Amino acid sequence: MKKYTSINDIDHMLSWIEEAKEIKASPLKHNNLGKHKTLGLLFFNASLRTRLSTQKAALNLGMDPIVMNVSGDAWGIEFGDGTIMNGNTAEHIKEAAAVISQYCDVIAVRAFPSLKDKEQDEAEQVLQSFIQFASVPVISMESATEHPLQGFTDAITISENSTKKRPKVVLSWAPHIKALPHAVANSFVQAMHKMDVEFIITNPEGYNLNTAITKETPVSHNQVDAFKDADFIYTKNWSSYEDYGKILKTDTNWMLTKEKLGNAKFMHCLPVRRNVVAEDAVLDSDCSLVLEQANNRTYAAQLVLKKVLESL
Repeated sequence: MKKYTSINDIDHMLSWIEEAKEIKASPLKHNNLGKHKTLGLLFFNASLRTRLSTQKAALNLGMDPIVMNVSGDAWGIEFGDGTIMNGNTAEHIKEAAAVISQYCDVIAVRAFPSLKDKEQDEAEQVLQSFIQFASVPVISMESATEHPLQGFTDAITISENSTKKRPKVVLSWAPHIKALPHAVANSFVQAMHKMDVEFIITNPEGYNLNTAITKETPVSHNQVDAFKDADFIYTKNWSSYEDYGKILKTDTNWMLTKEKLGNAKFMHCLPVRRNVVAEDAVLDSDCSLVLEQANNRTYAAQLVLKKVLESL
């Protein structure tokens, strides 16, 4: 595998999930695979779970991770082609990616969208520039439109906790005080398309996700109806895609309560704003899988790194 930048890079979800479970049962089994190999972790944006879990995954494989907070520690990077660099950027991605490739055997990148220019965000300039100009494999640790490590993690978690052959999974919009990206929701949708589940999305009007990603997935604007007989409820806020990047409403009635959850399992990628996205009674209940999800981040990243290392 020369890159992992989308859930669609997974050729067979079920076999990937089973292999991830094997890694979870014996995380140090392949600890010589990455010996003398270096993983460069480049963060243009903040991170907790992604940073720590990917570092741990690399260490479990015997790799040496190097972490850089690019936006604060590096020279300003220019991504435009033909740009006259007489402003704030001092280094061009053509040189930066080539140099980092000399130091690292694998590069992992985390870069959020602006949520101001839909076309620019969907072009994935930062991620695509590293893919174009790096000479080593590139992994996405969340981009402007996708979070494939999280999406794969969520698929693992559902597989581990499902008691039905074909469970009902609901992705629900939730209120938030900030305008948030679509990446987690997009990758979760893509992951569910690769699994045998009954899947539905519920969100207020004006918050439909990109139909190029949701495809034929049913979308309900009635949260209570969508939750009926649900086995898993995944809540996540996202800003408007239609009125790009905007907060159209902060309807607190869409917060997940224990009453709404019923007997379903609760999922969220974290961090989560308590009593805004979901109430304490949900997060502190036995139905909450958020800590299991966070734990599975290591094994999702470890399998991705393993497949990349095997291709070197």
